[in-house]
Amino acid sequence: MKYEIGDEILVLHSNEEGRVVEIMNDEMVMIEVRGVKFPAYLDQIDFPYFKRFTSKPIVPAKPQKTYIDEVPREKKPVLNIQNEDGVWLSLVPKFILDDFNDEVVDSFKLYLVNHSSNDLHFIYRQLFENDKDFELSNDVAAGKDFYLHDMEFEDLNDKPSFLFTFSLPKPVRGKKEAFDTALKLKSKQVFQKVEELKEGNNPTIAYQLFDKYPDGEKDDFSTSPNTKGGLDLSSLSSKGFNVKYSADRIREHMPSARSVVDLHIERLTENWKGLSNFEILTMQLNEFEKWYDLAVQNHFQTFTVIHGVGKGKLKDEIHSLLKSRPEVKRFVNQYDARFGYGATEIFFE
Repeated sequence: MKYEIGDEILVLHSNEEGRVVEIMNDEMVMIEVRGVKFPAYLDQIDFPYFKRFTSKPIVPAKPQKTYIDEVPREKKPVLNIQNEDGVWLSLVPKFILDDFNDEVVDSFKLYLVNHSSNDLHFIYRQLFENDKDFELSNDVAAGKDFYLHDMEFEDLNDKPSFLFTFSLPKPVRGKKEAFDTALKLKSKQVFQKVEELKEGNNPTIAYQLFDKYPDGEKDDFSTSPNTKGGLDLSSLSSKGFNVKYSADRIREHMPSARSVVDLHIERLTENWKGLSNFEILTMQLNEFEKWYDLAVQNHFQTFTVIHGVGKGKLKDEIHSLLKSRPEVKRFVNQYDARFGYGATEIFFE
């Protein structure tokens, strides 16, 4: 093998430098370029030393001596994303030889590629013919990629869809609390892209999910630390109001529907430490009603609410509400590898 793990390399078609991170087989290696990992054939890369040796050095016009007391202080590293062009779903094909010794795609490795300056939290769902096949929730750092899973090439015949819910790890004023984006692949289009990929000697097929993280609406739920959806929660308890959780009253400026919603209070507001238990519960139930109503209006088959374990007060309140909803076929609170016992999955008629 010409290369070893850690070797610096040059991608011939793009003239970008990277490094070898994995030896895949005698013909391919996994390389990393600008934070993105993808496989490359050995004839697609080379060592960068000849390029560096033949490149014309940049000589300063007026070379000056640098004295010890003139050395600038060390600065914190700044994220440098050369192409800040949004967030992408990348399909990295794995090729094999068929019976006729032709190179064909056997499967794809799916990566979420974050070419933005924002760290992102995401909930990802893959569906085949509208039936959920895979789901996970995690974070992807700015300028990095996240491996999602593998997908068989033949699965393209089952009309795969990829749904993402993106949010910022910490709410930012003026930015959407969360938003959804979806991608649906058509087998014919992917087949065509695979042929273009082979002809152009490209390593991956990429689909842009969004360009820039969207701004929030003027009336988004950020009026003050102790309000949510225009309701003054700080005064409810002292005034002895019986709270009615009506999603219709907060539907005007709703973002896209979600199939999973997290009701942990630290996900809803940064100023939760000053709230009473009653105010926290009220905020969580209002949030539940908002996303529940959107799920019903969008004819979702299932809707999952993450309420945590704790003392079970929030879970009991939600279960009590669900028992009176005619559109609810059933709901279960059972162990889930992602949420433990802290989530309830709702199935609609």
